[in-house]
Amino acid sequence: MKIAGLDIGTTGCKLTVFDSDGKYLGKAYRDYPASRTKSEHEIDVEMIMKGVLEVMKEMAGKYPDIAGIGVTSFGETFVLADENGTPLHHAMLYTDPRGAQECAELTEQIGGMNIASITGVKPHEMYSISKVMWMKRHKPELYQKAAHIFLMEDYVVYHLTGAAQIDYSLAARTMAFDITSLKWSDEIFEKAGIDVRLMSKTVPTGTTAGAVRKEIADRTGLAPDTQIVSISHDQVAAAVGAGVFDSDQAVDGAGTVECITPVYDGLPELEVMYNGNYAVVPYVIPGKYVCYAFSYTGGALIQWCVDTLAKKEKELAKERGISVNEMLEGKVEEQIEEPTGLLVLPHFAGAATPYMDTGSKGAIVGLSTDTSVSDIYRACMEGVVYEMLLNMEYLEDSGTCFRMLHATGGGARSEVWMQMKADMLNLPITALNTADAGTVGSAMLTGIAAGCFRDLRDAAEHMVEKKKVYEPDLKMHEKYMEVYERYRKLYQAVRPLV
Repeated sequence: MKIAGLDIGTTGCKLTVFDSDGKYLGKAYRDYPASRTKSEHEIDVEMIMKGVLEVMKEMAGKYPDIAGIGVTSFGETFVLADENGTPLHHAMLYTDPRGAQECAELTEQIGGMNIASITGVKPHEMYSISKVMWMKRHKPELYQKAAHIFLMEDYVVYHLTGAAQIDYSLAARTMAFDITSLKWSDEIFEKAGIDVRLMSKTVPTGTTAGAVRKEIADRTGLAPDTQIVSISHDQVAAAVGAGVFDSDQAVDGAGTVECITPVYDGLPELEVMYNGNYAVVPYVIPGKYVCYAFSYTGGALIQWCVDTLAKKEKELAKERGISVNEMLEGKVEEQIEEPTGLLVLPHFAGAATPYMDTGSKGAIVGLSTDTSVSDIYRACMEGVVYEMLLNMEYLEDSGTCFRMLHATGGGARSEVWMQMKADMLNLPITALNTADAGTVGSAMLTGIAAGCFRDLRDAAEHMVEKKKVYEPDLKMHEKYMEVYERYRKLYQAVRPLV
């Protein structure tokens, strides 16, 4: 018997297969295009479904005894569909600029803090409900035809099984889900003028939707009794896949985006979360919540530095048979003697939490003729971590109490960056072997549903593999804190200039 996790992203979908003990076997990936203009950001959900069926067919051909597939997806993006589930338009991505006026109108009616107290999110046009309002106002003929409003998880689950259900964590990305009563907010739907009956049924994270439809089994080669499981928003799946279930731990998602996800044993202080633009999301464990503290440019900033500034170093690294990252990082012991002293504001794609300022720009401060590419590379690493330290300060009053980070993603493979994070944040960091915690988390919950594992902790023992623990160096922490005092002023100093 095999279990699998399906991860639906904005640029592609991936199906990863594991055996019943949680051992990785293989994966299939398909990409699909998104369309972005100045006024519209859209994606063709039929292309997403095509990719899903292709990866299922590929993996079923190799592993015909897949017993269950868990579905996780990116958030906010929605599509109107008819009674057969056929999409009526291209889906509006979360980055689509449409819906700002509708969000402002809804906020004026209910109040920003009231919306946050219900939904756990500060009003913003990226959330689904504002864009659905835009669709009803500007394309009423499509809204009138709609029998469903789907996000991507429930869209795929519906097409695979015929069951219209969405898990709590993804429902929370609509800005219309009550995170305490765990149901759609009648007040928000009424004020928004949207029929709540168009929404999928809300279910706990990890709820089985049923077996694949005969048509899907015939097209993909999956067994007719293959169970489909509604998992979660991708960040929640990543927290599960990192083995983080208690408030004394948090996830460090060191991918393209840098994201720290702490766990709360109860509802955090919502006013603090509101002021810092943090989303509060129901977690897989009843009564617990998570939040997302993130920077748009984590690994993306490091890659920018390599691609833009390290062209000569790339050539030298190739000659020596090592990666350019290894060349720029050097030996670990050489990298932890002193901070660079440079200040890098990592807002190269705008500022995420706590500012949520899309107009903010990146900056590198403190350059001299002695500054090397390696110095800037390390300073970019430092800037990402300083931004996370800033977020941790904001979250202190919300009730966070984590004392350990579990690091996933490509950045977890860098010993230099992991040690730097441990030193700067003054926390031990456990680097995990998996770079794809979301898929692992999805498979863990699928394994529980399929009877492979007793519970989350049993699943984690089988599937969460710890690689190395990085302990903080107090002397280095004190040195970084001297620089950090300057970094805390950087955003306010730079922002008026750009």
